Amino acid sequence: MKNTIADLVKHAVKTLVAAGRLPAGLPEPEISRSRQEGHGDFSTNFALAAAKAAGRPPRTVAADLAAAMGGSDLIDRVELAGPGFLNFFLKPRAFQQIVRDILAQGNDYGRQTPRSHKVLLEFVSANPNGPLHVGHGRGAAYGDSLGRLLSWAGYEVVREYYVNDAGRQMDILALSVWVRYMQVRGHALDVPENGYRGAYVGAIARTLADVAGAGLERAPQDILVAPPGLEADVIMDVRIERLKEALGAHYETLHGHGLKAMLADIRDDLADFGVHYDRWYSERTLMQSGAVERAMERLRASGDLYEDQGAQWFRATRYGDEKDRVVVRENGVTTYFASDIAYHLEKCERGFDTLIDVWGADHHGYVPRVKGALAALGHDPARLEVLLVQFAILYRAGVRAQMSTRSGDFVTLRELRAEVGNDAARFFYVLRKSEQHMDFDLDLAKSQSNDNPVYYVQYAHARVCSVFRQLAERGLPVPDYTTVDLEWLTAPEEWALQKALARFVDVLTEAAEVREPHQIAYYLRDLAAHLHAYYNAHTFLGAEAPLRAARLALIAAARQVLANGLAILGVSAPESM
Repeated sequence: MKNTIADLVKHAVKTLVAAGRLPAGLPEPEISRSRQEGHGDFSTNFALAAAKAAGRPPRTVAADLAAAMGGSDLIDRVELAGPGFLNFFLKPRAFQQIVRDILAQGNDYGRQTPRSHKVLLEFVSANPNGPLHVGHGRGAAYGDSLGRLLSWAGYEVVREYYVNDAGRQMDILALSVWVRYMQVRGHALDVPENGYRGAYVGAIARTLADVAGAGLERAPQDILVAPPGLEADVIMDVRIERLKEALGAHYETLHGHGLKAMLADIRDDLADFGVHYDRWYSERTLMQSGAVERAMERLRASGDLYEDQGAQWFRATRYGDEKDRVVVRENGVTTYFASDIAYHLEKCERGFDTLIDVWGADHHGYVPRVKGALAALGHDPARLEVLLVQFAILYRAGVRAQMSTRSGDFVTLRELRAEVGNDAARFFYVLRKSEQHMDFDLDLAKSQSNDNPVYYVQYAHARVCSVFRQLAERGLPVPDYTTVDLEWLTAPEEWALQKALARFVDVLTEAAEVREPHQIAYYLRDLAAHLHAYYNAHTFLGAEAPLRAARLALIAAARQVLANGLAILGVSAPESM
């Protein structure tokens, strides 16, 4: 609806420009939804913005604009207000047509025309060295909802998970698994202090022992005895190197077993959460294909790499970062940053118009260096959008929750889903802007009350379904939505519900543009409130036939929009509660 008004205003501006009443090159008219009933349904301040360039008072420009718009089947009247605002009052038929469009298009209502704009959306991308925790869950819910939202808005979206399977953390996991494997084989060993200690490590080690038997046993003292006088991180690196030397080619068996087990766990967890990817991209493939070295060579050629104290540095300060960054350590090993440079270069070369990375908020300082690297490699850094997600803190009875000790010192996504369910988890995760801190109330998420937002929205959908079940039980026909007379809808609640339905496409469009799925959640709560108010104020099946048909058409349209909005968020629309 908003776009329709915008098109009418744009046409009027072109008419005035052609007539010499306005200069060319004016900014696009902005249309906003009016917040007060007396100010119409939409308004524009275009005349205020264009008055100076036109050399005439804003009210004069606004009057010309109103006259140039002419008549419309949708607009009842246009009023000049204040210093130069135009307020648009729509005819009832405009909202009635929205109801008809919803019923005609069904599950596709809101889906916009495909646009030639390819988006690569990378999200979660947690290191495969442990189960997903509740922080990853928020990133998963946000990223998946954003992908669905962008697809509804017409973008061509490819979802990707970047697997950090080539770095130090995976070597630490391998060492931790090996120690637990040795325990299974009867050796009395302790997991190193900065190793992984969760129960999942023991489970991986037990399956490894079944597969490898005694084939990976080595003398523990040759590997684990700590050299004196070294820092903990250095000691860990020494132990990893010793383990690699001791196992030789068998180290890949150890490393690969842990990686495969954790990736399978992550895949299953995300799939059960309704999150699916088009591609799982391995960091190792970057190494094996030579992509990292090619990226480094391009930076050398452009003068953006230099050597200092044996390490190679990217001149990040040249591109706005606070300091230069190491890409190759003194020992010749490339850093995570080097891999990320190659990965984002490869993303650009795959032909995507927009690259969206969803990162944890603690990575905010990483953004300038990645964008700087893209600029150094000759790509527009504006193609990369980094969206930050804050951690979620769980509360039960007002107290910060400690849900599990089984998995170490974090709460897993799987545990959260088991307690509150997928629908509540996903809806609660996207109720706030992703960059805002979030307190997750477990008791509220499980409650069956109007205070629980997901229950409130789903119950609205289920209520409409119950009306249609009663319709069938009474042997009454479902109305023909193509011929139903919607002029019978005159009650204030009917008018309010129709206006709420008319906002759906506008909200979807704006939410996609600003990458904010929470706008859909907010909208659904508002739509549910209008539906509940209507349900409580009126009868549907006891009304005379023409009014009954119109009311059934209206609540059927509301049910459809609720279902479509919930689908964007990856939440179910139950028929009963």
